[in-house]
Parts: sequence; C-alpha cells; structure tokens
Amino acid sequence: MRLRSLLFVPGDRPERFAKAAASGADAIILDLEDSVSLANKAAARHAIADYLAGTREVVTLVRVNPLDGHLTAADIAAVIGARPDAIMLPKAEGAPSIHQLDTILRSESPADASLPAILPIATETAAAIFTLGSYRDVKDRLLGLTWGAEDLPAAIGATTSRHDDGSYTPPYEVARALTLFAAHGAATAVIDTVFPAIKDESGLAAYAGRARRDGFTGMMAIHPAQVAAINAAFTPAATEVAKAQAIVDAFAANPGAGVLQVDGKMVDAPHLKQARHILSLAD
Repeated sequence: MRLRSLLFVPGDRPERFAKAAASGADAIILDLEDSVSLANKAAARHAIADYLAGTREVVTLVRVNPLDGHLTAADIAAVIGARPDAIMLPKAEGAPSIHQLDTILRSESPADASLPAILPIATETAAAIFTLGSYRDVKDRLLGLTWGAEDLPAAIGATTSRHDDGSYTPPYEVARALTLFAAHGAATAVIDTVFPAIKDESGLAAYAGRARRDGFTGMMAIHPAQVAAINAAFTPAATEVAKAQAIVDAFAANPGAGVLQVDGKMVDAPHLKQARHILSLAD
C-alpha cells in the first residue's frame, strides 16, 4: 500500500469527503477528533458511516477520539460496521494503547470481520515518548506510525514546538526522530506530521523533501492544495530512478561482487539496498 499523502477531512463536513478522495491523496483521514466539536460528534459519526458504506476511491481512515476521553467506543460502534480501511488513534501510548483499542474493536466488530489496521499518533503525550519502542511488539496491527507537533507542547506547557523560521525546537526534533526509528524498528510505514502553513508552497516542498531525505515514507496534509507537493516529494525523480537502476543492474551483472564502481563511485551492499528502495517507491 502506497501512502505518500494522507489528507485530513473534518467528519462533520461530508460535502468535502468526495472532493478529498479526488484530490490525488493516497489516503484520506475522516476526523472525529480535534476538527469536530463535541456537539457535532454524533452527526459526524453518521456522515462517516454513510460515506464508508459507499464506493471508496482511496484508502480511508477514521481518526477516533483518544482512549482517555470516553468517546472512542461510540466512535468505533458507529463506523466499524462500514469497515474503514484503518483507524487513526490519537494520543496513543505504545503497545498498551493498541491492545486497548483492539479490545474495543473486537467488541464492536461483526463476528466475521477482520480488525482494521491502526495508525497511532505516537508522540502527543509526555508518557508516549517512552513507549515508542513497544510498537514493534504489535507491528502486525500497524498501518504505520506518525507523530504530532501540536498536542505535545500543550501537554508539557511549552509555548511552541517551532523556532521563528518554522524549524522544530530540540524537544520536538527528538520526538520526530524517535518516531522515525520506532517505525523502522517495527518495519512499518512512517508518516511525517502536517505542515500548518497552507499558503507557504515553497516551505511545504522543502519540509516534505527533508522528510523523505530523513527516511519518512509519507506525510499528512490538512488541505487538498498540499497533496501534489507531498506526492512529488515522496516520488523519486527520473534521474534518481536511473541511478538506482544502474546500481541494481551492476550487482545483477556481477553477483559475486561485494563492492563495485558505478558512474565513477564505489557502491556496496547499503547502496544496493537503498537503490532497491528507490525503485520500489517509483513502482
């Protein structure tokens, strides 16, 4: 499953669902949490269930409310019968949160239904930071891992997660990096957080480019206008593909070699692994 771009849509705005699905995003996230007021939760659940029951054009996730807020079970009960592709879990705190959500899913799911995969937002509480390594114990239940830079500073009383130039302050660089390593340790997709400046096209392109450079496999979006730039950042350029193919071809032609020279540069097993990864992204 290719997940370069995952676009959020408020669950109480059903008129936007089809437009989001047609935006070019690899997945859409129908939100029942932050973008929906408490008064609109019930209407949003019904709207999402109705949409899921129809024909889907892209992978469709539902972001439920956090486990500590007493709304999660009602969210699941409302949508699980329509079989969302995955559940996004905010304020997750490692494997125990996955087990707790699975208990709810099993209690509300039809008897013949397999449980949907889970995409935890893995850094929204202080305690969550210390549970990131536990996701490898539940890797078979994960669609991926992602992180957030907004709830965590609020949770610890910080005034912001960013410098004036938009870059992260040290605590949030740590949270981002730990999420990256935790996801790769669990052999699952790793999705970078949103870029909040909707009109800053160059800033978005630079941010998404750094995310792919650092090892992220995709990124979340908060507006359809962001999707094209995110998809471009996580799709290798033709020149990059050609270089990767040359490395793969060179090792294929020399199966006993540990080190080769390609285009005047020495390449070995790590370069071959990276080349194969690039080709998989381009496929």
